[in-house]
Amino acid sequence: MYNGRFCTGPLPGMSDYAVFSLPEFDPNEYANAVLAGEAYPHPTGGPSSTGTNKTIAASNGISSALRLNGSRSGTDAEDISVAISKLTYNIEDVEKQLKTVVTVHHEDLLVQAAGVTELEGSLSSVRGGLQELDVSLDKLRAKIRTPYQILSTHVTRLERLQQASDILRRTSRFVVLTKRLQMQLSEMDRAGDIAFSASESKTIASGSKSSDLTNGDGGRKSTDSLSTLAGTVVGSLEEDDKERVIAKAALTIAELVSLMEPPATSADLSTPTSGTEHVPLSSVKIVSTYLSYVESARERVTYDMEQMVINGLRTRNRSLLASSLQTAHNLRVLPDLVQNLVSDLSDAVEARIRYAFDLTRLAKEVTAKDPQAPASSNPLYKSRFRTEPTNVTAPQWQAVLWSSLENLIEEMADCCIKVYTLEKVLILKKDAVSQVVFLDEAMKVIENKPSATFWSSLGQSLEKQIRDATKASSFLQQTLSSNYPRLLRLFHSFFAKIAVHTDTVYTQAYQSPETVLVLRALMTFESLYLSRASNRLNEAISQAFAAGSRGPPGQAEGINIARAIANELDSAKFDPLLVKAAARYTSTSMESLVSRADNLAARERAAVSLSGPVATPPQVLNGQLATCLWHCWSRLDKLQEEYPDPVMSILKTGISNAHRSFERIVDPLAAAIRRELSAMIAKLHKQDFSDNVDPMSAMGGGASAYMKDLCEKLTFIKAEVLSQFNIPVFSRGWITSIVQYVMKNFVLHASIVKPLGETGKLQLTSDMTELEFALSAFMSDKAQNKRGANWGSVQDEYRCLRAMRPLLFLENSLLASPKHTASLPPLIVLHHVLVRSPIPLPHALHGWAEAEYVRWVNEHNEEEAWSLVESDLSHWEQIAAAEGTDTAEAAQYVQIARSILVHAKNASS
Repeated sequence: MYNGRFCTGPLPGMSDYAVFSLPEFDPNEYANAVLAGEAYPHPTGGPSSTGTNKTIAASNGISSALRLNGSRSGTDAEDISVAISKLTYNIEDVEKQLKTVVTVHHEDLLVQAAGVTELEGSLSSVRGGLQELDVSLDKLRAKIRTPYQILSTHVTRLERLQQASDILRRTSRFVVLTKRLQMQLSEMDRAGDIAFSASESKTIASGSKSSDLTNGDGGRKSTDSLSTLAGTVVGSLEEDDKERVIAKAALTIAELVSLMEPPATSADLSTPTSGTEHVPLSSVKIVSTYLSYVESARERVTYDMEQMVINGLRTRNRSLLASSLQTAHNLRVLPDLVQNLVSDLSDAVEARIRYAFDLTRLAKEVTAKDPQAPASSNPLYKSRFRTEPTNVTAPQWQAVLWSSLENLIEEMADCCIKVYTLEKVLILKKDAVSQVVFLDEAMKVIENKPSATFWSSLGQSLEKQIRDATKASSFLQQTLSSNYPRLLRLFHSFFAKIAVHTDTVYTQAYQSPETVLVLRALMTFESLYLSRASNRLNEAISQAFAAGSRGPPGQAEGINIARAIANELDSAKFDPLLVKAAARYTSTSMESLVSRADNLAARERAAVSLSGPVATPPQVLNGQLATCLWHCWSRLDKLQEEYPDPVMSILKTGISNAHRSFERIVDPLAAAIRRELSAMIAKLHKQDFSDNVDPMSAMGGGASAYMKDLCEKLTFIKAEVLSQFNIPVFSRGWITSIVQYVMKNFVLHASIVKPLGETGKLQLTSDMTELEFALSAFMSDKAQNKRGANWGSVQDEYRCLRAMRPLLFLENSLLASPKHTASLPPLIVLHHVLVRSPIPLPHALHGWAEAEYVRWVNEHNEEEAWSLVESDLSHWEQIAAAEGTDTAEAAQYVQIARSILVHAKNASS
């Protein structure tokens, strides 16, 4: 079968030759099979087929062989020549097929043959290059392998030499450092002996000094004093030397330890590489003999360093503390030392807090201090300690508790100062070589600064112990909550003691976060204390409103409530945080007061009715409530002079609500009074003030009916209504505002009375006189010694009322003179000019009632009223011109009115 790229399918008859194309075809076996008359290949003799094509080819070969041998099976005798002739025929057939393929594709075969020739030439050149490459590779291998083996031997030898050299170097350095350590320890011993001798000589000198003073030997005395001073100085100098020697010894020990450590933690650059095995110095005999000595020296230096730290913290000697920390840094234990110190101080404070709140210990102290404690008659009976006091022993328990808390504050302050002293030294101290700040070095182990760690631990310990103690004992809870200000003052003393040595501040203006963190642990007692204070305030408010509308709160109740609030705030005034919390509780109580007052206040019509002859019950009720709210508000409003703005900002809402509640009671009544008086004054226009009235009746008849009603109403308002408000300061202001309103409205109504004749002017003058007497009586105060009213508070309105009389009788030529109308507003003069003229008044022109016009004037400013009058004049002139009315009589009054308007505008501008 031809497998070239020119065949697109199997050749004809190729299936008969499939057996010959099997990979495992063997001619000898095939010939034997033919001779034996067996199938080829053998069904079990050959290897198993590995693919589909091989299986098919094998079956085809078998069938072909069977065909070749089929006749032999049928006749039992077939000549071998037949098989040979078949094979010969098949060979010739294959040759014909090959010849046919060659003939058809001879051009392609020639091209491929030429390509094969060229490929053979290329392959021969590549084969020659590969042979040369093999030769070069052998030469290169000979040049590299041998030197590498030699170099590897030398490198191994060098590494061993370096390892031995490193061991010798470290051993030599170890021996040198050990000898140096021996010398340093000797110096430490010598310095200690000298210090001991100095102290002994000081003791002996002091003893001889007293002996000489007894014997009267003055010369000996001065000599011993000098020797004592010299011994003290020498002792201090030797102590300083000892500190320096200890620091040097620590540095030596640290270096010795580093020599013993693996090279991964060593800083020596000459150590062997990581590929070589590290040999510990402890395996060297000469080094192992010094290990115990080095360890003992380390323990001694560590002990001396710890003693120096303890002494430095106890005496707050920063120099000694700095030396000890330098020693710890040299020993490479500074972070652990700082962590342990802070932890020990925090644990000490926690233990002291637990001791202070230990009820069993308190009971033992009370029992030990009470000599009158009865002993049991039965010696076999053993009573347990009481963990709660009785009513008789409560004072003794409280005294022991407060004494224990005072001692706790002292020890807390001492520990806090020690922590801050340690932190300051850590901040200032640096390593002389690396310039690393000791605090940064310590922060590698501790999570936060020592002071922050201490404050956090202190706050947590206080909170936990207080919570556990109050759960276990109602005595502690009762005592510390009721006397919380005293407990808080103890912590104030704690803050004051540490303020000199720390950066904590606790003032009215600023509180450090650390102080707030500690005081937060006392929130349990603060909440109970403020709850009791709030209960006291609510009780005072409840007592004031206990009787309800039958006995409403008055002046005394308002003063009592304000006094109770002021007392609670004053008790907390010393602490900026407590006073704010008390202010919040006080504000809540004020809201309760306002809510009760609003619910109790009368809002029906009877509360503002002025029909008389006496005040209605709702008016009496509202008067009492307003009096209570006023006195409470006025006293609390004065607190802003005593307390800072942050506190007053909390109280301001409650105080303002109390005043608004007072106004909600008073304002409707004040509006009703104004409406009533305004309605009575408006009755003036129902009177006839023209010349039709008998002049003699006007001269001797007295005031008009409306004026009499107005005077009676003023008397009723003062005697029955205003008297219900026991508020002298407010009542005087209220009376003044009513008088001003009455005068202003009366003058406005009187200025627009039209027609107004001479008889009417006399009657109007009489009404003014009667009104002046009534207002004088209305303003008079029984408490004042002087007679009559104080017109100074209403002088502008009073002058206007007094000036209204001569205005009525002025000649027309004088109406525009500012000199004769100085005390009167220009609008009043304009009204009077229009009253005298035939020109209608503004309200008549617009169709308003007199009361509506007066109300409009009160609600608008003067310029708008002037504009209304001026537009009235212009409008009248237009109407008169349109109707052809004679304006000669009114021209004089128009000119006067315009002159008055010009003067008024010039004066206002």
